[in-house]
Amino acid sequence: MAELKYEITESFGAISESPKGWKKEVNLISWNGRTPRYDIRDWAPNHEKMGKGVTCSKEELKALRDILNGMELD
Repeated sequence: MAELKYEITESFGAISESPKGWKKEVNLISWNGRTPRYDIRDWAPNHEKMGKGVTCSKEELKALRDILNGMELD
């Protein structure tokens, strides 16, 4: 299996934290030296392990924001 390289270039914050200390975070990440993308995923403390997540371009993130802003959440 090829080694996955990543660099968190900007951290925007945590959405939640599990009882085990993993946090669901929103970050800007460069994967394998590519242009950074917006990323939402679970991270172990100190970012030594990660869970599955979603990466988005700026345009996709704006579309997601617009969808969320249009939702009625009670």
